Amino acid sequence: SGKLIHEISAAKPGNQYNLSILHEPAIQKANMFAPNRMGNLLSNILPAHRILLYALITILPQQWIEPDHNSHSKNFQSPEIMYTMVEFQSEGATLRGKFYQPSQASDLPVIIMAHGYSATIDGMVAEQYAEVFYKAGFAVLLYDHRNLGISDGEPRHELNRWTQARGFRDAIDFVCTLPNIDKSRIGLWGDSMSGDEVLFVAGMDHRVKTVVVQVPACGSTMPPEDPDGSLYESLKNTFYHGDINTPASTRGPMPVVSFDQETYPSLLKPLTAYRWFMEYGGRFNTKWVNRATYVTPDTPVKFHSSLSIPHMKAAALMLVADNDEIGGANPEVARNAFRLAPEPKQLINIDGGHFGLLFYPSELFDQCSKAQADFFVKHL
Repeated sequence: SGKLIHEISAAKPGNQYNLSILHEPAIQKANMFAPNRMGNLLSNILPAHRILLYALITILPQQWIEPDHNSHSKNFQSPEIMYTMVEFQSEGATLRGKFYQPSQASDLPVIIMAHGYSATIDGMVAEQYAEVFYKAGFAVLLYDHRNLGISDGEPRHELNRWTQARGFRDAIDFVCTLPNIDKSRIGLWGDSMSGDEVLFVAGMDHRVKTVVVQVPACGSTMPPEDPDGSLYESLKNTFYHGDINTPASTRGPMPVVSFDQETYPSLLKPLTAYRWFMEYGGRFNTKWVNRATYVTPDTPVKFHSSLSIPHMKAAALMLVADNDEIGGANPEVARNAFRLAPEPKQLINIDGGHFGLLFYPSELFDQCSKAQADFFVKHL
């Protein structure tokens, strides 16, 4: 990686500070799937061959489309990390994940984590964040959303914010049944779409004491006004009791990412998304698949975390990218969500775009993960 130049400003009023990281040019290792190389390659390939190449690229990361629950040992131990494979029920499906528990400890605070969008927990950097929190003394539950990775659920690779939000609620129920867990000290962590979801859940379920989100996908537009709280009450009724399976709109199935939006459109458009998902999702046994369907259910009020955030009882840390390239992660909408959150709260502005803090190892990862662990230590 190239050199990193750091510039950290002094704390500002409102408990905000800036963390700027400027990347100098660096010679990168050759990678046939890197976007710039792919563009040059495609320009010299006939259309029919481009179709074949596209098929190969989208199939390669799909070597393990169906969950292989035997690919993990029940327990994993190393000199520094120990976790147990666990499962719990949510919306009629079995969700699976890793439970990290510091040895010989009781009354532990616990952090519940799930990755963003279609990403999975193995090999796609969420586990590195979990390990940082584990080393800081927290129990951690890191699991795959319904329909993804090692979790069950049909249709496979279908993304539904309401379903994933209920998954977090059911994960809270699950950790409350575990021994040595302090049920009054529950934290939530989310990235991108799951960041939006944990902010939403924290406003609905007041068992959540602390919430930490990075590059939260809080939407592309500002939320509607809710002066009397009626929109929030409608969302709460849907969250706990409503129909979340009747689609109002559906996108896909289609690629999650693509190198050529004109010929092969995908759910996520930026080349930075293509680069990150192919580099990390394409690794061995991640069970990530470059195909998904995004469903927006037909609900009385559309899912919007900013309508729930004012009702949180949790401390909140938000890491927002100044130049976030994902349309649904509009940084101005995220900062407005932060303004709506009650105290205590903290906002960190970062460079690196939407995916910069998901490259590991990197100094940006180190700084962001430390800031998150420090916030959990202080507030959880």
